[in-house]
Amino acid sequence: MTFSIAGHCAKSGAFGVAITTSSIAVGARCPHARAGVGAVATQNITDPNLGPMLLDLMSQGLSARDSIDSLIDDRPYTDYRQLTAVDRHGNSASWSGQHILGTHGVSEQPHCVAAGNLLKHATLPTTMTDAFAANADQHLAERLLRALEAGLASGGEEGPVHSAALIVYHQQNFPLVSLRVDWDDENPIAVLRKLWTDYKPQMGAYLQRAIDPTQAPSYGVPGDP
Repeated sequence: MTFSIAGHCAKSGAFGVAITTSSIAVGARCPHARAGVGAVATQNITDPNLGPMLLDLMSQGLSARDSIDSLIDDRPYTDYRQLTAVDRHGNSASWSGQHILGTHGVSEQPHCVAAGNLLKHATLPTTMTDAFAANADQHLAERLLRALEAGLASGGEEGPVHSAALIVYHQQNFPLVSLRVDWDDENPIAVLRKLWTDYKPQMGAYLQRAIDPTQAPSYGVPGDP
């Protein structure tokens, strides 16, 4: 009931995740990233604790593979979890337990990893990582979103998706991009695309307001000089 991609931009060092699912508010539970550390997606029957735990392990210098292996070694119910991670060196790794729902698959590639469950076909994650690689000249958020769109176009899930999210962390502790569609009856990925289109030209201004508000542009709203 979920498909996602976690990615790393080799040029900028940014990390991010794009994800969609049939249930509500996927962005509240499943995508995780940390500047200078990595990106993680937790899905299937989700335990949101696992995202920060994996990022903590990677922040200590463990690879994506070693972090996942360490976490699942003594953690209960890991047979119900599907995890992906990409670390600061662009290494990717994943875990799919024995109780993953329906048709599922994973594609681990340099600087990105895609995974899904209850899919129309098991090759969908490969379609997503191929799309990510094919758009290396684009902003990381754009690459992740195009990969998500490619997954939907190639079949998506067995049923309709209803929520989607896109996050990117770059040099700050807060996200450079954090966009969510918590519920849409028709096409949350299309709504997410519209959010990104509207947010992208304002992204730098919001970052500048955090770094140095004296140099930031005005908001351009009534009452703002």
